[in-house]
Amino acid sequence: MKTHDFYYELPPELIAQTPLERRDASRLLVLDRDTGAWEHRHFHDLPSLLRPGDCLIMNDSRVLPARLLGSRVLADGNPGGACEVLLLTDRGDNVWECLVRPGKKLRAGAKISFGGTGELTAEIIEALPDGNRLVRFAYEGIFLEVLERLGRMPLPPYIKAELQDRERYQTVYAKVSGSAAAPTAGLHFTRELIEEIQAMGVSIGYVTLHVGLGTFRPVKEEKITDHDMHSEYCTIPRETAELVNRTKASGGRVICVGTTSCRTIESWAAEDGHLEAKSGWTNIFIYPGYRFKVLDGLITNFHLPESTLIMLVSALAGREQVLAAYEEAVRERYRFFSFGDACFIS
Repeated sequence: MKTHDFYYELPPELIAQTPLERRDASRLLVLDRDTGAWEHRHFHDLPSLLRPGDCLIMNDSRVLPARLLGSRVLADGNPGGACEVLLLTDRGDNVWECLVRPGKKLRAGAKISFGGTGELTAEIIEALPDGNRLVRFAYEGIFLEVLERLGRMPLPPYIKAELQDRERYQTVYAKVSGSAAAPTAGLHFTRELIEEIQAMGVSIGYVTLHVGLGTFRPVKEEKITDHDMHSEYCTIPRETAELVNRTKASGGRVICVGTTSCRTIESWAAEDGHLEAKSGWTNIFIYPGYRFKVLDGLITNFHLPESTLIMLVSALAGREQVLAAYEEAVRERYRFFSFGDACFIS
């Protein structure tokens, strides 16, 4: 199967640049994966599409304000040129794997100051083979609190508009800091909608997968099986594993909110679908031919052409049906990608 098999034409003006005023006002394309039929709804209609006894699995990861703007510190201690550091992975002992700009100026030994007050400084300690850097940070207090003051949201590269309220790039249930990008399917939920869903007898369980920027990395290989999938850290708590097992045993549906929740439970599920509490790194790559062990339905946004995420969706609903639904969404002028509309595959 080739990467180009997952291409579709998307007019650039359909890429959503800002979130809607109300989260659940987004549109919802409902796709029946058995028949390929679709219907047009709104996200606040979701309760009417769920059944008592179903469960929703949500990713409670919180996006770090991981984009840091600073200046190089010259050998004489004076400030040098502007630079940027983007946090990717916590390696422990105040060392993070990061993307840096300009790379030619930020080699091993280079020092950086952020914020102009000296409360956060850094030193490049190693250049990695892929061009990323290992960076050791020095600060006073709690690192996450320093980041909240000095950091900016690392919006995807296709969003050019400035985000006015950075909480709009967080889900209302975000809890565990660690992501470099939002689990965007969850952005459509309001607290009121969650309460309405729970009141009708639908249970909600949480997993944590810290989304890496690899989620935006294009598939460059001609054959999808040659693609080197990125790794992300994820956790399934005991209560979530037990909820999934009870739901399956009683005939309810396990519906994941977002591809990150899907990848988490499918990574650790046994072949018979049984789930245990677990934490670890996953690089699961789901594409057509994959047999889902747990998942019954998926709530997700519309994904980039030729991306690993549209391949995952195609594994669930069939490539031809997914591409036909995407073409319909384009015709109907849906909003695409992170701040765009949603799709419910059932």
